[in-house]
Amino acid sequence: MKLSIITAVFNNRRYIETCLQSLSSQSHPDIEHIIIDGGSTDGTLDVIARFTQAASRYPASNAKPSALCSLPARVTHVVSEPDNGIYDALNKGIRMATGEVIGFLHADDLYADASVIGKVASAMSQSRADSCYGDLVYVRYCGQACKPASPQACNQQSESPFRTVRYWKSGEFSPDLLGKGWMPPHPTFFARREVYERAGVFDTGFKIAADYELMLRFLGKHKITTCYIPEVLVRMRVGGASNKSLPNILRKSSEDLRAMKMHHIGGLPTLIRKNLSKLPQFFKK
Repeated sequence: MKLSIITAVFNNRRYIETCLQSLSSQSHPDIEHIIIDGGSTDGTLDVIARFTQAASRYPASNAKPSALCSLPARVTHVVSEPDNGIYDALNKGIRMATGEVIGFLHADDLYADASVIGKVASAMSQSRADSCYGDLVYVRYCGQACKPASPQACNQQSESPFRTVRYWKSGEFSPDLLGKGWMPPHPTFFARREVYERAGVFDTGFKIAADYELMLRFLGKHKITTCYIPEVLVRMRVGGASNKSLPNILRKSSEDLRAMKMHHIGGLPTLIRKNLSKLPQFFKK
């Protein structure tokens, strides 16, 4: 089974290499990695070029918009051009994808281990579901390695450079959960390409909550089937766009409520439950 993984990035030289390393380490043999760059000027493109050992075939940082090239290894396509935000970039990647299943690995994120994509492929093949999802942990980078005196502060192993600050345990899906504010962690969500062809891509009218709107549309309106992988699939760095400032938090809540009303799933009580459901994630593992 071929999987298409899409990464949207803009001026993220600091973390893009870790993202690329995480994907290149995957044991599953058939992966298409599509990178949609928003026209970075901070050296992000140079990191991608060095990592793939194809600098001579890669457009320079000052390349004209709409530069498209094919690269060896896991990175199969790179587009570098201005876009209208992350969801516009992800939509470009979806339209380019040729894999049977589509997933997303944001530039700040990394997979929990080298077997994640293989587990997704197995789950999709065995269940024959339209989609699948798993658990996610929010992590903070704490140096090259954790201090031996406090290995429990880090993720699973004392040598891990990441400290878990929040554990999003998804649980099994049932349709009634949508009305209670439930959604799977979007970075762990994989869906068949034909689902996007049938049910649509991200609604770019949403600037922060298009992933939530898409979940309501897929699972609620179109009632696609899904299966749960009860393992951590993605490690996500803290500080995402939706919660990095009070204005963003308020805008996210406003867009969440708009998505609920659009699909006639819940309302203000659902929004309150959705936000309150996050609190145990800071304490419960």
